[in-house]
Formats: sequence, structure tokens, C-alpha cells
Amino acid sequence: MKPALLSPGSRIGFVGLGVMGGGMARCLLRHGARPRVFARRPQQAQALVEAGATAAASLADLRDCELVFLSLPDGAAVEAVLFGPDGLASVLQPGSVVVDTSTIAAGAARQASVRLQQRGVWLLDAPVSGGQQGAESGTLGCMVGGDAQVLEACRPVLAAFCKTITHAGASGAGQTVKACNQVAVAGALLGVADALALARREGVDPTLVRDVLLGGTARSFSLEKHAPRIIDGAFEPGFRARLMRKDLRLALETAHASGAVLPTASLAERLLDELCESGRADWDWIALAQLVQERGGEPPRAASEPA
Repeated sequence: MKPALLSPGSRIGFVGLGVMGGGMARCLLRHGARPRVFARRPQQAQALVEAGATAAASLADLRDCELVFLSLPDGAAVEAVLFGPDGLASVLQPGSVVVDTSTIAAGAARQASVRLQQRGVWLLDAPVSGGQQGAESGTLGCMVGGDAQVLEACRPVLAAFCKTITHAGASGAGQTVKACNQVAVAGALLGVADALALARREGVDPTLVRDVLLGGTARSFSLEKHAPRIIDGAFEPGFRARLMRKDLRLALETAHASGAVLPTASLAERLLDELCESGRADWDWIALAQLVQERGGEPPRAASEPA
């Protein structure tokens, strides 16, 4: 049984209230929803409850929700919430929908979809892009894998925090598109990092170089948005290096399974691993550019420098 058209007035649950999940849940509240929210640390839910949400003491409190959103850090957390003891798979009613906005492996998303469908529950893998600012302002981009009719039923609710919602294909396709996004942005940042490192070593003002490159074919989001922070050494998160490392590892895992070769993503993952192991896992991932500069002879910044 497929769901009927849902709206912010439907019975909605939300699991995972970190930087991204908290922002998305606040968007739902601004659009008139009154979600039931669950977090492993109850204090994360307090501000949302004060704004009109209802705190769920356990996942079982979401049993009659028509739609449940997940925003979790990794595949292990998704597995636990869906299929662990008293997980959502054991409490949700047939015809309900889980929309997983987490970034996990495409294969894991496909397997979870099959397991939930055996219980009559639909799963959309719907990872998002746009970062913390997009989550707070409701301007995220969402790439969705799963049944197209189920997506259309959920679209009015997704629109509370997504500016663009794209159906990518069958289950797992949303995660594949997200992996492609992370591979592309990592490659773009490495190019910008190299260009700025070269400018510094040659004694040319990197801000001047950025301005010149923005006027030509080198223009990119990384050059426009990330380069000023790289030049200033402003590496407060943002999107943490350890999370980008996780995302690239998922992309490489997907590539390995399909036989694709991703040399640029492999290089970015190795550099991110070095960055994280140097005590900078909680810096913004664009600190990758600082690591490039260090390899050119610049002294490293203190690992505690960003807030």
C-alpha cells in the first residue's frame, strides 16, 4: 500500500537532531508541522520541544507516524535505528514512509529498502546537500532514490527544507548521486588549493589570483565560496573533515563495487585522512587546502585553532 499525499499536518517523526537534522526539524516547525522528535541525547530535543515539537522517549513513540525522517551520522546508526531492538522496522505501520536524509552507502540503502518493504514500509534514500546553512534556511538540495509515487506523496513535506528535490531513480540512486556530488566538490577544492598554494610560493597575492580566475573558465563554487576562507585561514566548521572523509570513503566503496576508478577522490580521501589524523578532524574539510600549503613548506596551524 502506497501512502496518500502527505502534508506538514501529517503525523511526522524525526530521528537525529544534530547540525543538519536540527535545522531541518526547525524548518518543519516553521511550515506548521508538529513533529515528534527523537535524539539519543534528550537535551538536543529541548529547544525544538519549546518551539512546538513533541519529544519521543523512544523510537516506539513514533509507531503511528505516517512519515519519519532520519538524519544520522553513518550507516551503522541508520541500521540501528531501523533494525535494532525496538527499531522503526518493528513499530511502524504498513504504508508508512521512512525518508533517510543521511549519507550512507548505496548498497546499504538498497538492502534497507528491501527489508522494510517486506514489512510494508517504504524507504526513500534522500541525502541532502547545502550544509548547515541550507538546513537552517530550508534551501537544501535533495537527491532521492526509491519509488516515484512515494516521493510525490512526500514532496510537500520535503519542500519545507529542500529548495530542489530530484528523483534520481530506484533505491540507492539518491546515495549514488550524493557520492558523485562529494567526488566532484573534492576534486574542485583540490584544484583551488593547488592554485592558491602556487600563487603563495610565487609571491603573487592569492586574493588577486582568485579575482582573476573568477572571471574565466576556472570559476567554480569552491573558488567563489571556499577560497576566501582558505586565504584567511578560517577553518571553523562548517562541514567537518571527518564527515567528508566518511563520504569519500563511501564513494570509493561504491566505485570499487562497480569497478569504477576514481583517482582524484582517492587522493582527496588520503589527504583528508592525514588531516584528520593530525588532530584536525573537527576542522572544516576545506582545511585540506592548509595541508596542501604545508606540503609546500608553510608551517602548520595549531590543531586547536578553529573554534
